[in-house]
Amino acid sequence: MSQVYDRVALIGLGLIASSMYWAMKRAGLAGEVTGYARSEATRDTARRIGLCDRVCDSVTEAVEGADLVVLCVPVGAMGAVAAEMAPALKPGATVSDVGSVKRDVISTVAPHIPEGVHFIPAHPLAGTEHSGPESGFAELFANRWLLIVPTEGSDPEAVARLRALWEGMGANVEEMDPDHHDLVLAVTSHTPHLIAYTMVGVADDLRRVTDSEVIKYSAAGFRDFTRIAASDPTMWRDVFLTNKDATLEILGRFTEELFALQRAIRTGDGDLLHDYFTRTRAIRRGIIEAGQDTDAPDFGRVKGTR
Repeated sequence: MSQVYDRVALIGLGLIASSMYWAMKRAGLAGEVTGYARSEATRDTARRIGLCDRVCDSVTEAVEGADLVVLCVPVGAMGAVAAEMAPALKPGATVSDVGSVKRDVISTVAPHIPEGVHFIPAHPLAGTEHSGPESGFAELFANRWLLIVPTEGSDPEAVARLRALWEGMGANVEEMDPDHHDLVLAVTSHTPHLIAYTMVGVADDLRRVTDSEVIKYSAAGFRDFTRIAASDPTMWRDVFLTNKDATLEILGRFTEELFALQRAIRTGDGDLLHDYFTRTRAIRRGIIEAGQDTDAPDFGRVKGTR
């Protein structure tokens, strides 16, 4: 791959930003990569592990002269960060993000983007339950989807350049409308996370089942819930507060389905249960056939390397 940007600034140095750094460096996609994190401890860790060519102590220093700035902070913090960095942005630069909610990010970030700077929201559908600067690895985006969500009047050339960067990091890229994005993610990510948090919470409340039993017998399915429920609490709080309508709509649909299954169990309707499970099993096969997981346990995950 050839270099796409001379200078890239990563704002927020967690799982996604650190994986972006290792992926960009491995493929030679960026000249210099600067980084900034609000926490001094995170900046110290980044310097210690060699994450970013230059770790800066202010957001304005990090974005100065950058051709691409990527907001990798929780979606609830993006507006404030955009306001702070706006005066230091270089004319002709592109600002993007990796947030899993798009309509809210557009409404809070776009007003702060100066004229002559391109704002192109994006969302990599990739992650693990781990967070922080040490959790990233270059292969995180390989064969995962990256959704670009252009705003009104997004420059096609700037969009093509951002697409080239993500494809260079191994991602499959598609464009999507913000409202449709938020609904799709409410189905595929947001509501499943909420359900996982709930199920782990229920197990915690059920004092009749001792803690040791819950942990000891977790291979029975509970383990997979705990992996999802271990995700970053700040990020997920912000997701639900900023994608409220779509999540509530899907949660309502989920509740209706749950009532139907409760009734089938209560009335002994084995046919309904069998048909339902047959239909849902086909979806799992479709995910494997699409190359988005494997038949292997542990969600098909292997520990990545840098």
